[in-house]
Amino acid sequence: MTKGIAILLAAGSAVALAVPAHAQEDHGFSGPWVAGVAGYDKNQAGDTTDDDINDNNDQSAEGLVWGGAVGYDMDLGTMVVGAEAELTESTADTNSLDGDPENFGLGSVEAGRDIYVGARAGFKAGPETLLYAKAGYTNARYGFLGTDGTVEDKRHLDVDGWRAGAGVEQRIGSNAFAKLEYRYSKYSNAEVDFEPEGIPDTDPVNVDIDRHQVVASVGWRF
Repeated sequence: MTKGIAILLAAGSAVALAVPAHAQEDHGFSGPWVAGVAGYDKNQAGDTTDDDINDNNDQSAEGLVWGGAVGYDMDLGTMVVGAEAELTESTADTNSLDGDPENFGLGSVEAGRDIYVGARAGFKAGPETLLYAKAGYTNARYGFLGTDGTVEDKRHLDVDGWRAGAGVEQRIGSNAFAKLEYRYSKYSNAEVDFEPEGIPDTDPVNVDIDRHQVVASVGWRF
């Protein structure tokens, strides 16, 4: 019995020494990575559609944004450049069917999925700390319910725009990292997707939607 336990302990020690040596290989800020994302999400009417007359018209939809991201970075010494993609959902919503149909410019609104693809570049403020800026393309979906007081019409609005942001990334050990980031998105083009089947999407239309997000991420670099 004692001999068997000794053999198991020896085998376990060998695995413990072999596996972490590979898993903890230090890549700096280079290589592929994955991360979970969560934070604050505010969607609001842009400057051209903002109601500056009625102070009671809250033209915003706020909530929680959450999802995941993947990317690849190249550590160039003092600089780091990379590409990333992100898919998130949002709980942000608002309801303007209580006598204020101009709220957010759309009616009753629910923010949905958001797809982002872009690039980032930054410099090292220290061996474990990266300050960076980012920019890219974003496509978001909003569900909205409009009414004339009698008939309700539920639709989806798919919007295209750009995103810019900045943040700080802190390495935690050899592979793990955490990020804190602010980003601003501007949507100016949209297609209305009618919910009933058989009704085609509309031609592109102009919109003006601003989006502000503050998010935190925790990830792993391979």
